[in-house]
Amino acid sequence: MSDAPHHYPLEQIAIIKQKKFDEAEKVLREKKKALELEEEKLIAVEKERDEVKDHRFAKLTQLREKMDEGAPSDKIQQMRYYLKIVDEKLKLKEVKVKEHQKLVENAKQQVENARADLLKKQQDVEKMQIHRKEWEKEVKAIAEHKEGVESDEMGSSLHQRRKQASKKKH
Repeated sequence: MSDAPHHYPLEQIAIIKQKKFDEAEKVLREKKKALELEEEKLIAVEKERDEVKDHRFAKLTQLREKMDEGAPSDKIQQMRYYLKIVDEKLKLKEVKVKEHQKLVENAKQQVENARADLLKKQQDVEKMQIHRKEWEKEVKAIAEHKEGVESDEMGSSLHQRRKQASKKKH
């Protein structure tokens, strides 16, 4: 082997796997942000629904009071009609809440999918790091072995020369 530095043969694959991991991290952050936004919207539509519920309850209480007072029937009919309108509005708000709950659940699933993908990509990167360390140990062991062989050869060669020189002197 030459003295040139050894290049990890799977370097490009390791780089690609790291980039995929980085991208998966970014996707997970985006999915979490999207989930937060959907949860905030859900809170807002639940608040709107609750306001309509409270309004309905107040109007229902008002209707009962008017009936107890013996209010004219046309006034009571008018209040009942208005209450039906409020009931319809409440139903629409409930539908909106249920639809938004589905969006939140979908966003949660996307976060879980992104988290699972990130974990897989992280494992891929870790496997590459382990492989690289093993490869580096192997390259080092081979280099050390080669140095040992060369050293032995040099020692043996030096010994032979000394032996020959010693024979020439005698």
